[in-house]
This record gives sequence, structure tokens and C-alpha cells, in this order.
Amino acid sequence: MMMTLFLDEVTVKIESGAGGNGAVAWHREKFIAFGGPSGGDGGRGGSVYAIATEDLNTLVDFRFISFFKADDGGKGASKNCHGRGGQELVIKVPVGTVLKDADTGEIFADLSTIGQKELIAQGGRGGRGNARFSTAKNKAPYFSEPGEPSIVRNVTMELKLLADVGLVGLPNAGKSTLISVVSAAKPKIANYPFTTLIPNLGVMRKPNGDGIVIADIPGLIEGASQGVGLGHDFLRHVERTRLIVHLVDATATDGGTPLGNYNLIQQELKAYSAELIKRPQLLVLTKQDALDEAELADVIATFNKAYPNLKIYTISAVSKLNLDAFKRTLLEELEKAPKPEAVIVNPTLSDRATNHDDSAFQITKTSAGTFFVEGGKIHRWIEITDMGVPQSLMRFLMVLKALGVFRKLVKMGAKVGDTIEIRDQAFDFEPDEREHPEAYQTDKALADEAQAYQDDLDGDWLLDSEELEESLMETRRLLVPRSVVAKELDTDEALDALAD
Repeated sequence: MMMTLFLDEVTVKIESGAGGNGAVAWHREKFIAFGGPSGGDGGRGGSVYAIATEDLNTLVDFRFISFFKADDGGKGASKNCHGRGGQELVIKVPVGTVLKDADTGEIFADLSTIGQKELIAQGGRGGRGNARFSTAKNKAPYFSEPGEPSIVRNVTMELKLLADVGLVGLPNAGKSTLISVVSAAKPKIANYPFTTLIPNLGVMRKPNGDGIVIADIPGLIEGASQGVGLGHDFLRHVERTRLIVHLVDATATDGGTPLGNYNLIQQELKAYSAELIKRPQLLVLTKQDALDEAELADVIATFNKAYPNLKIYTISAVSKLNLDAFKRTLLEELEKAPKPEAVIVNPTLSDRATNHDDSAFQITKTSAGTFFVEGGKIHRWIEITDMGVPQSLMRFLMVLKALGVFRKLVKMGAKVGDTIEIRDQAFDFEPDEREHPEAYQTDKALADEAQAYQDDLDGDWLLDSEELEESLMETRRLLVPRSVVAKELDTDEALDALAD
């Protein structure tokens, strides 16, 4: 016989689709001169959602597939064609699944109703094409915009079964036997503790044909609320029930007493959740047929002495003694129990599902005069920057300035002429002298080099100190190959350069 796998907690990796990059293109058509920019926008990346379905009752499918990614948006194209939008990804989960951010521990969704749909990670917006940047001052923009990045999240899915009635008690108290005779459930039944290792669900039919869901919660022993045994893993399922049925073995074959066993489970429920102990309960003494009337009366008297107002029911699931009366009582008490709220867990409001900000960057000084810059937004921009086109390069430098890269480099001690590496590109550092004069302070080595150079010159055409320093800086650049020389521009200079 094939065993049904049950899994009620799993952590998966979720990634939304990244937005497509905008295009740099030009309108080319016969008899139309200077058609202008026609680069289209990139497509939006696909978002990732979770939806509650009644088709599943376990998270076992996520045991074998732990990474989910939506489609990326397509790149923009010429003729103002927009990129294809990424298809959204909808992940089906059982009703009663709680979604938690594995990195922060925050609960952000409680899928407690059928069809409830929650956003996990939003797709990135597509970047704008160069047609979007055309203005009266700059009619031929040679640059576009990258798409927003994807959002990556580690999500813990925790299943809390939605049941009307929860059966609790020590191992071998008769929970599996009871659910097997009042419903069509077929749990494993044997005469030894911990026969049931996973929760079992059964449906008990009402006289009108409707039904109630009963959950058999296994493995409750002393210390279960602190993680002892299996009970801690399954106590979460009791939180969803409207009525708790506490089964106590009247014969107490485990060496304890029925009253002691009852108190033990009550303490574990209280230790796990103060609200849980306030839930409506029924006390049921099982295995009634194993005791004579006098022995059963003694057990009931012990309970009445300790809890005078506690109602006690006795049954035998095997011989079905008092079973019909118990089922009627169960339905009556369930009608009195308060209806569960639509959302039992209060999610924490967070923007982690919609926050695409990757503007953070890191600068590392790899050696004397060399700095390595890395960051998500910087990498996205450099990927679409054409270093051979001045407009495109100037746009990239404006992005670096807006992010504060130049300011951070000066703060870390970068001087004019130092090497700045970003991915596979190398730049000479030339910040705006008016904003960062400290980067232009000539060090002793450069001063000594300048003096030695001047001493070697023919006295007929000596350079002044300012011309000499500029000449040395140019010489130094020529000695070190560069793909491009980066120069920080102020806002007015940058706009004028873009317009030329």
C-alpha cells in the first residue's frame, strides 16, 4: 500500500521577473529624413502570487521543487515596439497556509479562505526606450533606461490545517480509532504509542448530509510545547479548530492516572498558547468497555472532585458504546462554538514584495590608487551604456553622481587620476574640483615627480607649475590603458553636453 506523505512546513526561494531594458533605435524609412528616436520600452517582469486551493492538503510538492521564478520582461525594440510582458506565476498552496519571510521572520500573508490570492514578489517595471527621452533641447538621445531588477525572497510556508474539531490527547488514547469510526478516514491503528505520525483529517456527516472536519493531532506528550516529541510540530494545527476534544484513556495503561494525564495535556496547550486553553473543550474518557461500572465511577469521581463544573463523556470507539450520543453532543457543542475569523494570523505590513530598490553599492580599495565599485543599479546601468557614445557615457556618470559614488570615493581617499573599476571597465577618477577640492590635493610623490621633470627640461621653455601638473597627468593616463576617462560633470554641464 502506498503511504501518503505529509509536510506542513517548507522554505522555498521565490524570484519575480526582471523588467526588460529599453531600446536605443532610430526611425528609418524611405523618404523620411532624420526620423528621430524610436526605441521602445522594455516589458514588465512577471509577478509571483500564492493562491489557496482546496485541491491540496499538504506541502509535500514543495519538497521536490524549492525554487520558483516568474518570466522576465522582454527588451524594447525599434519602431517604438514594447518588450513582451513576463507571465505571472501563481503558486497553489493548501487552505490554511501562512507565508513568512524566512529572512526577517515576518508573517506577510494568511491564506485562510479558498481562492484567496496574495502577492509574494512583484515583477520589475520595464526600462524606457530612447524615444521617451526626446525633448526640444535633445532631439536625438543616445541612451535608454534599464528595467527594474527582480525581487528575490526566501519564503517559509507553514500549513495550519483548517478543521472544525481537533482531537488531542496522549499517544494511544484512542484518537485514531475514534476518527476512523465517525468518518471515512483510515488512519493506522495499533496497540502501541506513536502509531500516528502525521495529522489525519476526517469528515463526520450531519443528519442533513452536511459534514464537519475532524483533525487527529498526533504526538502530544509532556514537553511538547517546548519541542519534545512530535507534538510541537503539530500543535499549530490545533490553533485553527473551533472545538477541542480531549481524549483521556480511562484505563491509564501508561502507568499514570487519567486525571494526571488530563492535567499534563492541558498544561502543554496552555504553554503553547494562552488563547488555545480558552477554546471550547470536551473531555471524553475512552476505552469505557475495558472497565467495569465501579472502576469507571471512581475515575469520574476523581475528575468531579478536581473539576466540579467539568462535563465528562465516556465512550468506547471499538464497541461503539455511547458513540451516537457523543456525536450528537459534538454537533451541539460545535454549533455553540464561535465562528473562526477570516484571518487568524495578523500579517505584518511590509514593502518587501514591491521594493525593487537596488541602489546600494559597495566600494573596495583593492590596492594603492585602485578602487572597485559594485552595486545592483550600477551594474544594470553599465550593461546598457555604450562607452563609445559620449551621451550614453555622460548619462551613466550622472547616475553615479546621483547615487553618491563620487562623494564616497573622495571620502575613502581617492585622488584625481586613481583607477576606478566597475565590472570589466576601468576609469580614471576626475571629480568636479569645485565640489571635491580635496581630491585634487597633490601628494608628495607627484610634487617630487613634477620637480624632477622640470629640472630636466631645457630652460628655454619652462612650464609653469599648473601646466606642468596637467602635462604629467596626461602622461600618466597614457601610460595606463583605459577604456574611457571618467569625468564628473555638474548638472548644467551634463545637460549642455547631452544637448550637443
